[in-house]
Amino acid sequence: MSDQSVIIIGLPESGKTTFLAALWHLITDRDVETKLRFHTLKDGDATHLNEIAARWRDAKIQDRTAVGGSRLVSMNLKDAQNSPVRVTFPDVPGEAYRRMWEDRDCEPEIRDVLRAEGVLLFIHSDAIAPPRWVVDEVAQSRALGLEVPDGQQAPWHPRLAPTQVQLVDLLQLLRTPPLDVGPRKLAIMLSAWDKAEGEELAPFAYVEAKLPLLAQYLRGGADGWRFRIYGVSAQGGDYDPVDLAAARRPEAEALRRLDRPSTRIRLVSAGPESHDLTEPLAWLME
Repeated sequence: MSDQSVIIIGLPESGKTTFLAALWHLITDRDVETKLRFHTLKDGDATHLNEIAARWRDAKIQDRTAVGGSRLVSMNLKDAQNSPVRVTFPDVPGEAYRRMWEDRDCEPEIRDVLRAEGVLLFIHSDAIAPPRWVVDEVAQSRALGLEVPDGQQAPWHPRLAPTQVQLVDLLQLLRTPPLDVGPRKLAIMLSAWDKAEGEELAPFAYVEAKLPLLAQYLRGGADGWRFRIYGVSAQGGDYDPVDLAAARRPEAEALRRLDRPSTRIRLVSAGPESHDLTEPLAWLME
């Protein structure tokens, strides 16, 4: 069996675990056509995958992957030629990638999995922190009647950096020893795409408009990334709040009533829209 590893990376709450949950449901339920299909169960425990897939079907928000709670998730799949392939996904908390940016540090176990040849980079399309200019902040404060003393220093933390700066740095780190394994394929997954559709932009145009530094970095090709950009709505809409005492959302109830839960998944790219989350994986493994 061919064994290929794909690393799922992204800042905290970018949609990584929701993607894994929807993917596991998709290939085990088999209610829509996919490029990669379920083959056999991997030796070991699929409890984690079953648990997150159950929450996904119930339209419940996923528990955040705990810091230090990395899991190695493997799926045995078949490609279009019926050749078996094992895909391994390290389910790593987003805080591990944030720490690489903020502290310039990487745990040894994270370092080892980051050498995968295929990379899925998740970006929450509705939670992009844009650049903030000091002159604009001062003008806005004064327009609101807030006092801005001349010469006052504002504290800064790396977490305040724009999203695109953190993401470009993360990709550059993957092309720096000891993480560098040469040119790789990169599938950028713009999660919560249903929240971004009001912009009426295709996924690549969305990155150019909202993350111009990232777009320029990829187009320049200095680090040799071969990339594709996808818009993905793996949830299908707003889920019930974590607070069990809060009222259930009508949109979540509608998702639970679907006869084929896989149809809530939407994948948008340069080609036809589909429900197939294995499409980026198949491309990464070509």
